[in-house]
Amino acid sequence: MNVNALRSKLDEYPRLSLAQYPTPLQFLPRLSGELDRPIYLKRDDEIGPALGGNKTRKLEYLMADAQQRRARKIVTFGGLQSNHARLTAAVAQQCHLEPHLFYFERRPAQLTGNLLINQLLGAQMHFIPFGGGGASMTLEQTIRLVRLVAWLRVGAHYFIPVGGHTWRGCLGYLRAAIELDEQTRAAGIEHAWLIVAAGSGGTLAGLLAGLTLLNSPLRLLGIDVGRLWQGFPDSIARLASEVCSRLGALHVFTSDQVPLIEGTYVGERYAVLTQDCIEAVRRLARSEGILLDPVYTGKAFAGLLDLAQRGQLGSREPIIFLHTGGVPALFAYDR
Repeated sequence: MNVNALRSKLDEYPRLSLAQYPTPLQFLPRLSGELDRPIYLKRDDEIGPALGGNKTRKLEYLMADAQQRRARKIVTFGGLQSNHARLTAAVAQQCHLEPHLFYFERRPAQLTGNLLINQLLGAQMHFIPFGGGGASMTLEQTIRLVRLVAWLRVGAHYFIPVGGHTWRGCLGYLRAAIELDEQTRAAGIEHAWLIVAAGSGGTLAGLLAGLTLLNSPLRLLGIDVGRLWQGFPDSIARLASEVCSRLGALHVFTSDQVPLIEGTYVGERYAVLTQDCIEAVRRLARSEGILLDPVYTGKAFAGLLDLAQRGQLGSREPIIFLHTGGVPALFAYDR
């Protein structure tokens, strides 16, 4: 599918304008010198309200749909330092909708980071300590369970799964795939790796679908930051396939076609710091003056550094890291 055809298909779906595009593709001179290869950041951390982040692209489509359906309440869920939940609350308030955020952990004694911003935004936060943890369910099973709990607690609402994990939310990252493909071609960047953190997988699924439909030479790789779901590659493959189907392209992905490194860089569990993550956050801050977060981008960037050092990303090929945001979470950690 060519670019114009893909854009035409995307334009068939309602979309809010929440940011200015394209986001910068920023060259990192010091880090490039240290790694002896070109390193770039795709600055999706700079878009959207309330300190921004990549979920802005998904919410442009999801909130437009919510408005068309005349929703009055918005519900979503995530981890305690969920950037998606924060952005959902901010965009909901812009749209005069009532945000409800679900967390399946105990309410912390003190609200910090993203939780503090949620409170400032006036979001209603529901803390339900289910217990458990780890990849005990598939992503789809979890979404169905939370949807039921939300109906019982909130009543009628527009439901957005964790991370905007829906085909409609993924449209935002098909649009981003077009953007990246055009930027790299215009800059003469060839054979580049594109590295992205994978938490709920929607960003990875959207990029996978978009880059495949465009026949882009970019080599996509997701780095799992949570070890949260059973059958995670299957979920991503299904979502990417559904996105293609909605756009009239009958491309079906299988789990072994999902470019994902699972578990390796997670550490103990989701949102728990690793030493490599701490060092990666410090390294980018001190080399380029750019902040990563300790939950998503820090772990994924630590993976990038390790893979590059071990020669798993070739030798001299450019590397693009998708900076998905999340800086508020830094202020929830003491190191």
